[in-house]
Amino acid sequence: MARVPRVAVIGGGPGGLYAAALLKRLDPAREITVWERNTPDDTFGFGVVLSDETLGGIEHADPVVHRALQAEFVRWDTIDIVHRGRTLTSGGHGFAALGRRRLLEILHERCASLGVRLRFRTEAPPAAQLATAYDLVIAADGVHSLTRAAHAEVFAPTITTHRCRYVWLAADFALDAFRFETAETEHGVMQLHGYPYANGAGGARSTVIVEMREEVWRAAGFEDLDERQSAERCAKIFADALGGRPLRANASSWTAFRTVVNDRWSHGNTVLIGDAAHTAHFSIGSGTKLAVEDALALAACIEERPELPDALAAYESERRPVVESTQRAAAASLRWFEELATYTDQPPRQFAFGLLTRSRRVTHDNLRLRDPAFSRAVERDFGCPPGTPPMFTPFRLRGLTLRNRVVVSPMDMYSAVDGVPGDFHLVHLGARALGGAGLVMTEMVCVSPEGRITPGCAGLYSREQGDGWRRVTDFVHTRSPGTAIGVQLGHAGRKGATRVMWEGMDEPLPVGGWPLVAASPLPYRPGVSEVPHQLDRRQLDTIREQFTAAARRAQRSGFDLLELHCAHGYLLSGFLSPLTNRRTDAYGGSLTARLRFPLEVFDAIRADWPDDRPMTVRISATDWAPGGTTPEDAVEIARAFVAHGADAIDVSTGQVVADERPEFGRSYQTPFADLIRNTLSVPVIAVGAISSWDDVNSLLLAGRTDLCALARPHLHDPQWTLHAAGAQGYEGPAAPWPLPYRAGSRPPPSGRADDPKPRLTLR
Repeated sequence: MARVPRVAVIGGGPGGLYAAALLKRLDPAREITVWERNTPDDTFGFGVVLSDETLGGIEHADPVVHRALQAEFVRWDTIDIVHRGRTLTSGGHGFAALGRRRLLEILHERCASLGVRLRFRTEAPPAAQLATAYDLVIAADGVHSLTRAAHAEVFAPTITTHRCRYVWLAADFALDAFRFETAETEHGVMQLHGYPYANGAGGARSTVIVEMREEVWRAAGFEDLDERQSAERCAKIFADALGGRPLRANASSWTAFRTVVNDRWSHGNTVLIGDAAHTAHFSIGSGTKLAVEDALALAACIEERPELPDALAAYESERRPVVESTQRAAAASLRWFEELATYTDQPPRQFAFGLLTRSRRVTHDNLRLRDPAFSRAVERDFGCPPGTPPMFTPFRLRGLTLRNRVVVSPMDMYSAVDGVPGDFHLVHLGARALGGAGLVMTEMVCVSPEGRITPGCAGLYSREQGDGWRRVTDFVHTRSPGTAIGVQLGHAGRKGATRVMWEGMDEPLPVGGWPLVAASPLPYRPGVSEVPHQLDRRQLDTIREQFTAAARRAQRSGFDLLELHCAHGYLLSGFLSPLTNRRTDAYGGSLTARLRFPLEVFDAIRADWPDDRPMTVRISATDWAPGGTTPEDAVEIARAFVAHGADAIDVSTGQVVADERPEFGRSYQTPFADLIRNTLSVPVIAVGAISSWDDVNSLLLAGRTDLCALARPHLHDPQWTLHAAGAQGYEGPAAPWPLPYRAGSRPPPSGRADDPKPRLTLR
């Protein structure tokens, strides 16, 4: 156990109080003081929600607090979603809530009974001062943490303010369920989040949060209303949800949510917990939960480690992955509500399903377990035949019907010789075609020798290359009938003349390179990459002709679909991004001007490409860098390509500048596909760490995408789609096993794993 005989806690919220109680309970000799600037009766917000997982941790650590909480909880398991006057109910979710004031009272009582010193109405001394007098300082001083601000050079916080305004209010009755209701007003879309938190002798109560985009809030005049007027206005807007009853305020000010992230959580003997260390949007009910779990982990690490520095490092190591996962889920949920207006035209059940799965923590598969009837209704609305998972429904692009929604994403293999695809490509793409995907895409196929990324990149600028690709497409069409194969055409631009990936990604060739060209003379990696030549008018015309010549060869090679690569910092992407296009001529400046050359290339290809064969465009919907392409830009880029005849937008992100900072995580790029699809009502292909068939089904049912492109899962398992069908018990026409492989459509029997159970007990 780390020796911390004297502990100071800054902030008397749930996290700080619970940390104090746990540390005192673990060592009654500890002297622990909690400073809280407010009175014991002051509290903000109304009800709090705790998960069964959090309650299990509390029960194990402090049964006294657990019993007190259990006696107070309001429990329910349904969610009501009101969409244009229609209420859709989903059950089996499981919630437990109580009043925040009552939670604090329980923790006050527990701290007092253990001998923790509580100093109310008292500002804590600065953390630096406390750190000299106490062995441990716990900064639980919230989202506006003075401790964090005072030591910002150590904690290195990043604070992001989001686009909605919200207010915490209460209603003096108990809602029957967690309720989400949308109001489409003359000023814009507004959202109500409500749930019960008390329904006993002390009266019935519900928390009501009203949220809307900043511009809607201003247009509706809320910034000119006081607290009482805001509550009255919200009650009028959501009169149906409230049954005409009023809303009550309590220091209820409109605010914009701020996501707090810190590079470090401790500094010497001072440690951050709860909102001081991290925040996660209220729409996934995580604030109090995270603070209480922080307290549990911190106390456990102090108990387990003999030295305080080791204990604080262990606490952060244990909690950070959990918090980051929660923050990713909360960010997805937050974005869904920020973009609420793009979903309101969806069919009611799809809208409800999208809301339920917005954080990606609830998925199609576990929703089927929670509420099978609701899930079946969503599937019927989507058009799933009986017994058919969403991913195995067909999808049509022009004259091409894909038998399922799975795409083998383009993956550079760097295995061509002089641009010619060989046996490797035949086996690689042929295996994945036999594996059941609806569409198999080539890697980026380059339109000229100078357009290659590496010497190992495949091309379509010679007859020999075209013949090589014809060999691949013939195999796919003959041996895997029903599978479509598409070609992705591109030009590396300033990212060319590099080594193959496994010899050094983005490393320039030591010998044998070629001159680079780009929209502007900006190297990809300053000081490392070659400075490209800025393309002039004659060169632009030449490159456009190279694209059209490659497209004609692609047609003769038998490809079913053509995708134009305008993403990842390659040549055409370099025209689109303001970070890589600094031109002052007709091809630079405004987004309209930056689009001009990529659209010229697209138009030239579309004019030659057969009318019944679809064309798609891959874009980077964000550069993950300040000053780069924004989501709003991405919508306009997609709009322009669709207006010129694109049949779908393949929505990727990043790889445009070397100093990008992507927000990696499961399905992390899908929100951009979602935004484009539901803003423009155009087909999209979603990519980006989609790894399970459950993710694919969930994204499709929610209307976030039309097709899902998977890369690494297909590297791991060429028969990923067929195995996904088997895992779901599907044996229909959208995922047929090749006849020579049919005997392997079921996993082989495994060895015996356990002894037989006795059937009789003799006495």
